[in-house]
Amino acid sequence: MSHPLHRWNESFAWRPVSAAPRAIRAEQALAFNERGFFVFEDAFTADELVAVVAEIDPWEAKVTDFLRSRPDGKLFIADAEAITFTTHLVMRSSKLRDFCRSAVFTGLAADLIGPDVRLYWDQAVYKKPRSEASFPWHQDNGYTFVEPQQYLTCWVALTDATLDNGCPWIVPGLHPLGTLEHWQTDRGWQCIEDPREAVAVPLRAGSVAVFSSLTPHSTGPNRTDGVRKAYIVQFAPEGAVTVSEAPGGGRVETPQVDPDRQFPLLAGGQPVA
Repeated sequence: MSHPLHRWNESFAWRPVSAAPRAIRAEQALAFNERGFFVFEDAFTADELVAVVAEIDPWEAKVTDFLRSRPDGKLFIADAEAITFTTHLVMRSSKLRDFCRSAVFTGLAADLIGPDVRLYWDQAVYKKPRSEASFPWHQDNGYTFVEPQQYLTCWVALTDATLDNGCPWIVPGLHPLGTLEHWQTDRGWQCIEDPREAVAVPLRAGSVAVFSSLTPHSTGPNRTDGVRKAYIVQFAPEGAVTVSEAPGGGRVETPQVDPDRQFPLLAGGQPVA
């Protein structure tokens, strides 16, 4: 099956992980290169998760209240009764800022991105109980086009993510193509329909699905009585820019250096305090 490319994806070349990673195992590096993802089991303790959830929950409640104030309870792909997105939490919580600087992420970033890295994005995604909504197949770089296209997504399971409550699903092996063409649906941007090669990625609370910004993924419905909670943290190389359409055509490149939320994580391979 052919996969049309994004119009700005003109000369992408996958940069493989170093043959001698420091924080991940050789087989994880191989999986990242060949499949576009791996699972970092039990990266965070139960106590660490309790602290993170305690920081996120009050802000997520405000997002839910705002959505419920709208006539249909929705805003773009967010839905008060199905799925919420609580963004830029590092601007609201010093504890979450510290969490995003933890040794787990500095190690992953050093191995999978390089010596000079910034936080690009952070958001909590809560999938509400008894929601049949699934999330479309997309690449993270399909939402906002970033150069370099290859950055890192860390999908942290704050609760167990299961087949029943909306764990991630991933299509392995397409990341070397770079960013695919996406089209907009009423549930968000989409790049693939019903891929047969998709694999489920259930996660224990505290584990992390580590994947490329170019790895197509989705999540299924939550058919349980509990909220499926995840915290998505993304890291990009120093010098990354977002690309947007200029008035009258052409491209506008915006450096991703917002000092309030896109702080340096690594400089010269060393953690930035």
